[in-house]
Amino acid sequence: MSRKPLFAAALLLSLAGTASASSFIVTTDAVVDGIAASTNATSDASSSLRDNKIVQAARDDAASFVGSQGEIRGAKLESAFSYIRQQAPQLQASDTQLAQAILAL
Repeated sequence: MSRKPLFAAALLLSLAGTASASSFIVTTDAVVDGIAASTNATSDASSSLRDNKIVQAARDDAASFVGSQGEIRGAKLESAFSYIRQQAPQLQASDTQLAQAILAL
């Protein structure tokens, strides 16, 4: 058997492996960059709310609201809801979701 076909097969296999690896790296980089951009945007939005005095003052009211399944609605919590919805009018979240987010900050 000639060495030429074996050499050609080995060369093709090594090139195919390199192409697959580089495609995987490009795909992985694109996914990681997309996740990083999303995380940074979310982090920026939540850090601005985390540092806000109105939202911080509503933490106890938010705990009461969540614990009572929406029965207890404190004035500080209502103020925080208003502030959050004013800052992010595109946000489509229920009062319960907002209260839980305030507790998570």
